Amino acid sequence: MSAAPPLPTALTRLVGCRHPIVQTGMGWVAGPRLVAATAEAGGLGILGSATMTLDALASAIAEVRARTTAPFGVNLRADAGDARERIGLLIRERVAVASFALAPAPDLIGRLKDAGVVVIPSVGAVRHAEQVAAWGADAVLVQGGEGGGHTGPVASTVLLPQVVDAVDVPVIAAGGYVDGRGLVAALAYGAAGVAMGTRFLLTSDSTVPDGVKRRYLAATQTVVTRQVDGVPHRVLRTDRVDALERARGAGRLLRAARNAAAFRRLSGATWPGLIRDGAALRRSGGLSWAQVLMAANTPVLLRAAMVEGRTDLGVMSAGQAVAAIDDLPSCAELIDRVMAEAHEALSRLNTPFADPAA
Repeated sequence: MSAAPPLPTALTRLVGCRHPIVQTGMGWVAGPRLVAATAEAGGLGILGSATMTLDALASAIAEVRARTTAPFGVNLRADAGDARERIGLLIRERVAVASFALAPAPDLIGRLKDAGVVVIPSVGAVRHAEQVAAWGADAVLVQGGEGGGHTGPVASTVLLPQVVDAVDVPVIAAGGYVDGRGLVAALAYGAAGVAMGTRFLLTSDSTVPDGVKRRYLAATQTVVTRQVDGVPHRVLRTDRVDALERARGAGRLLRAARNAAAFRRLSGATWPGLIRDGAALRRSGGLSWAQVLMAANTPVLLRAAMVEGRTDLGVMSAGQAVAAIDDLPSCAELIDRVMAEAHEALSRLNTPFADPAA
């Protein structure tokens, strides 16, 4: 358990964690070891289940439980073909929080809430926050354009206060947060806490290969590309990403088809299931079939780097804050440091400013 003094907010009261810090549910990264270390240190750890089979998710939940008694969450894809089965698993296992990368339907929110599971969808626009709050979401996680992975064009400093003003549920700020100063800034905007992805990826508790972590620590530049999966995706600027940017036409779609087949083998999905998921993605995201096919690139290209350590073949999602990270603390050390910095910043703000005329 973290030694830093707590900082109670609407988030900590809602989910039962000690500190208003969330570790996001990153695919191939947010596994049991990272989630349990975050939870044990007083934050809210979120398992990234989109790249797991249903059985693998059940095993991951059991492993987190074996490592900590603190509350934790699971990130789900609302448009997955087996979303209802996964929700049933969370309910049976009494997981504290269900987070969503895409807005879950009102009936799914209701089912989780009836079982006592806290529902926290991620949003990137004010209208989406208003929609899920009206459907009964307990809180929203709002990511500004600085964030890694799939992201939008609006900066956190602009988007966050708009969402805070628009909804009556706790708001968690994501995109550009790495330290206690950022936490205090988010609280000043009206947020109930911050969520961090890249910062938790770069900890000693993360299972990302050491060579990949070194690549992140040396990075100073990210780029938003549509060539990974057809929608804006913030990643480290690498030769591989430059090659994807240059790819055109049939070659790009052929690569995506190969990756779709690879992901089917990795995830245990069936072709009919993938087609159903693709059709749902078209309806919810307004994508073409070509873009749906490209969406298969993401889990395979991320796995190449995050699991296999192949930075030459894979892509590495990263927020702009990667340029401000230069170490690999444990989750306990990171959370203690963030909270100490936050209390120090609050103390400075509570000290009267000197009168320059005096």
